[in-house]
Amino acid sequence: MALTATIFKAELTISDMDRDYYATHNLTVALHPSETESRMMLRLLAFALNAHEDLAFSKGISNPEEPDLWQHNPNGTVAHWIELGMPDEKRLRKACGMAEKVTVYCYGPRAPQVWWDGIKNKVQRFDNLSVIHIDHDSEVALEGCVNRTMQLQAMIQDGQTWFGTTDNNIEIGLDRWYPAGK
Repeated sequence: MALTATIFKAELTISDMDRDYYATHNLTVALHPSETESRMMLRLLAFALNAHEDLAFSKGISNPEEPDLWQHNPNGTVAHWIELGMPDEKRLRKACGMAEKVTVYCYGPRAPQVWWDGIKNKVQRFDNLSVIHIDHDSEVALEGCVNRTMQLQAMIQDGQTWFGTTDNNIEIGLDRWYPAGK
């Protein structure tokens, strides 16, 4: 018997003072059987960091041709491709060719640095790519926010991000690896 996704509901209130974006999104998130709760929370964090009225979760893990999140232009083209993990060069080339903007959020204790060291020289030709590492301690702390029905808040100001619930607010460690200095 095939396992089915577990459905989570999240009311996500975003105050992004850096982009002047303030909104509450009522989201339905499917936790794929092969996905961890921590990764699901990272998808919610990625949504908050890139929030837009047209941003949506894709089929993600269920469809390897799609990113974790994406934003489409009114004409159907991809405005923003958002990927979690450590995609190979072929996937990044495809994403950068399809989308106006591509953001990769890599996570984990040690593997992201090994991945980045192996791929960074190959991706420097992609001027629409951003690579951001999410601190492993932040990733682990997000698991404490998981609930079938969640009320989450995200506050972004001066490049700093706080994400969580009323009782569990976490300062998220984000390190921009590419392009450096932006």
